[in-house]
Amino acid sequence: MTDTDTAKPRLALIVMGVSGSGKTTIGALLAGMLDLDFVDGDDLHPPSNVEKMHAGHPLTDADRWPWLDTVGATLADAGAHPRGIVIACSALRRVYRDRIRAKAGAALRFVFLDIETTEVERRMAVRLNHFMPASLVASQFATLERPVDEADVVTVSDRGGGPADAARSAAAMLAGVA
Repeated sequence: MTDTDTAKPRLALIVMGVSGSGKTTIGALLAGMLDLDFVDGDDLHPPSNVEKMHAGHPLTDADRWPWLDTVGATLADAGAHPRGIVIACSALRRVYRDRIRAKAGAALRFVFLDIETTEVERRMAVRLNHFMPASLVASQFATLERPVDEADVVTVSDRGGGPADAARSAAAMLAGVA
């Protein structure tokens, strides 16, 4: 048996959901559990997108396309992330997920963090030093297209167990999907 026979396949994961759903926290925990690199998709936005959101304006699709291409390319970059990678990225619409899929390749999986509007509003009200204001929560939910019938998506519902519980649930579900 060779090393390649026992090597784990490279994973590329998106932890997705609306702003305030816990993408960054849960994504970082999940990456640690799976021994993968972690990138916050917010860090991949061009400065113009960050400025727009900070000013309280939702992004347009024209704003998002280059960012989504960067997210997909980062997921596909096996040289930079040979074991695999987890990226926190909203990926709210199917067309956004499809755009990422086209750039990232076949090994991509999504973890959708399903959360109630009232819980996101509560979290955003106490969130400090983030460029996404609470005033954009409604636009996030208005844009969200739940990933129904997408075979490469697992859904983790917010059951109040905390981020570590959500990350463990995601890891267990991904083990069944991979």
